[in-house]
Amino acid sequence: MSYKRLFSRALSAAPGRLHVAAHSHHLWPDASREAQIQAWEDAAVLADNKWDKVFGEVYPGAQAHVARELNLPSPQTVLFAPNTHELMVRLLSAFDKRPVRALSTDGEFHSFRRQSARWIEAGELILDVVPTEPFEDFEEAFLSKARSGDYDLIFTSHVFFKTGRVFERVFELAELTRPEGPWVVVDGYHGFRAVPTDLSAVADRLFYVAGGYKYAMAGEGAAFLHAPSGFGERPKVTGWYAEFADLIAPPGGVGYGRDASRFLGATFDPSGLYRFGAVADMLDAEGLTTADVSAHVRALQDQLVAAVRAGQAGRLSEAEILNPPGNHAQARFIAFRHPDAQAWKKALLARDVVTDVRDDVLRVGLGLYHDPEDIERFCAIARETLA
Repeated sequence: MSYKRLFSRALSAAPGRLHVAAHSHHLWPDASREAQIQAWEDAAVLADNKWDKVFGEVYPGAQAHVARELNLPSPQTVLFAPNTHELMVRLLSAFDKRPVRALSTDGEFHSFRRQSARWIEAGELILDVVPTEPFEDFEEAFLSKARSGDYDLIFTSHVFFKTGRVFERVFELAELTRPEGPWVVVDGYHGFRAVPTDLSAVADRLFYVAGGYKYAMAGEGAAFLHAPSGFGERPKVTGWYAEFADLIAPPGGVGYGRDASRFLGATFDPSGLYRFGAVADMLDAEGLTTADVSAHVRALQDQLVAAVRAGQAGRLSEAEILNPPGNHAQARFIAFRHPDAQAWKKALLARDVVTDVRDDVLRVGLGLYHDPEDIERFCAIARETLA
């Protein structure tokens, strides 16, 4: 079944383009445009009172969507921010000790990579890094290191952004957490609405951070954090919006909410939350779960990989497929490793085919707005362009 009708405006905006980077900048559904317009209309009509609607309807609606998607016990453990970097900074500020001793991997996204490097320079952080390759050994190596180390923070991805490989045992880390440390933070950006995720058994023990830019199809400005009760109760980086809740404070001290609102910042652009909720409503109206969308994408990935292996996509058959489809959780993109990956991306872009590259890995991301004919077209252009 084709779902292109849900993306008619984005597809018609560039009718000659073949966008196969749904894992990078996901094309926006039509529902998100209507939500963006609604955000503007509310600002015009309600003016100062728009925040009553934002915090009375839009924000809790977005929280509820996240809670249902992740099977959280309460939407009150979810808070939003413009991006995950802000959330990461606020989270680290909740540690009372310095330096914070952390464990992570060499496969984390740039916000964590750069910020942690600067924290290390400043003496704020001591970081142990577990290599993600060879991946066959990674999961056991990381779990063993986490169990044997004396860490305050354990930070790792559920789905690695470069390779698309899935850390299927990541939630076993919840057994290690304690309010005094370690805290476990799972970066779910490439897992949220891509890999069905049930946090009900571990929601009281770990943090989970993700957002709307990728597979939630909502664009920027809708990053979120699930924050378990009792962990990081008084972050030092705190905005005035954190004062709105039922506050707990020492005598004469700064008060914080009892729920995830303790990590709130300050004034933000709420339009991302309008889009986030509208797209989630669209999926509900279409009867599409994450498992359904994943099944749609998985069929296309199988078609793509089979065609590449059959030599129908030119030199792409020379690449190592880092995350071939199999009997396991699957990222929404296929990662092709080859020394010419950078050149291939440029050559495809010259033919109006949008892919994405990280170092020597070409990533081809598929979504609801693709169908089998798109795979055939991609392979034909790759065969002509990469020959």
